[in-house]
Amino acid sequence: MTDTDRWLPVPDFADRLGITAARVRELLRERALVAERRGESQAWQLPEGFIDESADEGPRVLPTLRGTITVLADGGFSDEEILRWLLEPSEELGTTPLAAMREGRRAPVRRAAQAQL
Repeated sequence: MTDTDRWLPVPDFADRLGITAARVRELLRERALVAERRGESQAWQLPEGFIDESADEGPRVLPTLRGTITVLADGGFSDEEILRWLLEPSEELGTTPLAAMREGRRAPVRRAAQAQL
C-alpha cells in the first residue's frame, strides 16, 4: 500500500500535521481538504497522500491540493467526486492525479481537472 492508498481518520491526520483536529475540520469546511466517511464507524477520513512530508519545515498539506479541489468544486464536483477523481488512475497523466501532484506536476493535473468540467 502506498501513501496515496492509506486513509487516516481526522485526529490521526491532524497529529501527522502537528495541528488540531478542529483545524482539520475547519479546512474541510473551507474545502481546502476533502474527506469521506469510511470504515465500520463511518468516521471522516482523508487520504494520507494529502500530506507532504518533503518540506523542510515539517509535514504540511500538499500545497497544490487546495487549488485543484477549488477547480473541481467550482465545476460542480461533490467532495466524493473530487476524491474519486484524485485517486483514480488517469490515462492522460499516466498515474493518479494525486500521485502526479506529489511529483510536482501541478499544471498537467489542473489541465486534466479543467477537461473534466
